[in-house]
Amino acid sequence: MRIKSIYPVPMTETGEHLIKGLNKDQADAVLSTSGPNMIIAGAGSGKTKVITHRLAYILDRKLADSFNVLSLTFTNKAAMEMRERIEKLIGPEAKNLWMGTFHSIFARILRVDAQKLGYTNAFTIYDSEDSVSLIKTILKELNLDDKTYKPKSILSAISNAKNYLIDAEEFENKYVLDDLSEKASKVFRIYTNRCFQANAMDFDDLLVKPIELFEKFPEVLHKLQHRFKYIMVDEFQDTNFAQYLITRKLAAVHENICVVGDDAQSIYSFRGANIQNILNFAKDYPDTKVFKLEQNYRSTGIIVQAANEIILNNKDQIQKTVFTKNESGDLIRIIEAETDLTEAMKVCDLIREQKQVLNLFNKDFAILYRNNAQSRAIEDALRKTGIAYRIYGGLSFYQRKEIKDIVAYLRLSINQKDEEALKRVINYPVRGIGNTTLTKLLTLASEKNVPLGEIVFNIDKHISGRTSAPLREFAKMIENFTEKAEQFDAFTAADYISKSSGVLKDLHSDNTVEGLSRYENVQELLNGIREFCLNEENEDKSLRTYLSSIALDTTQNADSEEDKVSLMTIHSAKGLEFPSVFVIGMEEELFPNSMSVHSRADLEEERRLFYVAVTRAMKRLCLSFCKVRFKYGTLHSQMPSRFLREVNPALVHTLVKEKQSEILKNFVRPQPLRAVVNPLPVSETSFPEIIGDDLSDLAEGMLVEHHKFGKGKVLSLEGSATEKKATIIFADKGQKVLLLKYARLKILS
Repeated sequence: MRIKSIYPVPMTETGEHLIKGLNKDQADAVLSTSGPNMIIAGAGSGKTKVITHRLAYILDRKLADSFNVLSLTFTNKAAMEMRERIEKLIGPEAKNLWMGTFHSIFARILRVDAQKLGYTNAFTIYDSEDSVSLIKTILKELNLDDKTYKPKSILSAISNAKNYLIDAEEFENKYVLDDLSEKASKVFRIYTNRCFQANAMDFDDLLVKPIELFEKFPEVLHKLQHRFKYIMVDEFQDTNFAQYLITRKLAAVHENICVVGDDAQSIYSFRGANIQNILNFAKDYPDTKVFKLEQNYRSTGIIVQAANEIILNNKDQIQKTVFTKNESGDLIRIIEAETDLTEAMKVCDLIREQKQVLNLFNKDFAILYRNNAQSRAIEDALRKTGIAYRIYGGLSFYQRKEIKDIVAYLRLSINQKDEEALKRVINYPVRGIGNTTLTKLLTLASEKNVPLGEIVFNIDKHISGRTSAPLREFAKMIENFTEKAEQFDAFTAADYISKSSGVLKDLHSDNTVEGLSRYENVQELLNGIREFCLNEENEDKSLRTYLSSIALDTTQNADSEEDKVSLMTIHSAKGLEFPSVFVIGMEEELFPNSMSVHSRADLEEERRLFYVAVTRAMKRLCLSFCKVRFKYGTLHSQMPSRFLREVNPALVHTLVKEKQSEILKNFVRPQPLRAVVNPLPVSETSFPEIIGDDLSDLAEGMLVEHHKFGKGKVLSLEGSATEKKATIIFADKGQKVLLLKYARLKILS
């Protein structure tokens, strides 16, 4: 955006124009420029405005030249927006600020002095794809199987070590604990040498090498310490050890360092972020002046109070009391649903109701979830109800690579002429059918004017020698899948195919955070297929019918309309705000995550993540959970999240035991409270179970009632224990076969 007016705000001798319109805490933070400062910025408290006005004030008052001010951010977008704001406040001098991400700023510094470390100034920066490719090459040279020793897992181990300034030698001497770490240490050493030989640095090196430079060449550090008279660090709660040490070293001379952040929003420990950096800042700098931005301009009083009381349950925190002068607003809603499908439909119904009653648009809504796999059910529901949506910061569930890989196998199993599916999976997982072979096959198919599948599934007629062996095995495997698809229902076939193809094993062996997410996504796809098979309304439960249904569903949302509901993980939602927010999947072992309940530190980070979710809401907040959820192809009973019990029940309008069809009829917008002055006492909210009768004595001829199908008569019973089924004739819905453990029947006589 071009700046039309250099000085849109009249300049004054005292810089008063830069604090005009700020509240007292914001103004105090802007005017405090000397020594160490820490700004604790509560959610929605105008943090960016304070940062930009403070930097503008330093330049406006001539406390330092713009070349002598360093401002570190965590995204290029944030840096660009801040620079534009400062330029509007004080003019083009803002262009000269050293402002950017840690990586961009220190890449710039390294370009000047890289030769001191043996690099040229034209060193290459490897992205993660380059690093993975190099590690694959090293594994091959070491005769190590990259299926057993995943390149991404090894890169993750190397990256974690670098974040704590552990080099290859120290890693080998101190951190080899098992076979994987022993192999990782060998790769680490070779990887380090190869990067150096290639005159290349990876992203982690952009933080590690400056520290090495400072230690080996103190004159470089001395130069930078005197250059940067003022240092500001945004999102300080998200810094890792290397970032903390760099800023500490650079600020050692002037100590005019200001860190900005919110310990209550520290949610990136899995990336190496250390909350102790912000918690201990005042100990590192005893003269620190602390400013707390506690007025929330974003959310209603109800939401602010709920968030305050939630985060009070954390022990490790900087105490603050966020408040707002906004209206109290609507009560928080808690939705109880039977399954993740009914949860998704209830959310869709409430979105439609709020749009009608409150004149909201799709773009006013956000649906947040703990992990990506949860988007599948809500995406399906949104498509079925005709609500446009977008996946923020990621792909639609059905567009993710791992999902498209499995679906390609399923498509090929029912249609061996599906060329796109065949090309996608012919060498995944790797089975020795490379690009050269595939090109040869495509050329042969073109010459003979036949489908690619005709060549592959009759390979002995077209190709001989070693090349034909892996193709013959692949064709045999797909033909086996075709038989299973014809014999069994969609879930049984898909479960078999996902395992026998090797895809599940390949994903399961990747123990990175991303690998776990991909594995969970495939499990969620299988959950969806299982639900398709259990749905009594689907008479044809074949794999062919299932694929047809999702092919139709996944094309319905492909439009250019901008008015869309936003779907995203809570991590992706940080820094955003929406008038109406739904947080789904509020269940134990999901949120908080099952891996985060064994230590207080991990559980407190999960609670901070919940705090972030709650504080994204401006006007309305809805939390939902379900009583049973599909996991790994079977239904599991779910317990409401412990975090729900930390939401003050006085702030909650609970929707419990409501049938889906009654939601719209019973929807009553609660009257806003006039004020929320003092915190209200917290007590546990009860979430009663909805269960049917004991069916152990159910017999043929009995009259029963089903929550959906109405009254009926038991015709026959078969099976035993947990797999017992009943054939029931219903007055309105005809004959149904129900699995008793999920049927929730009421016995009438």
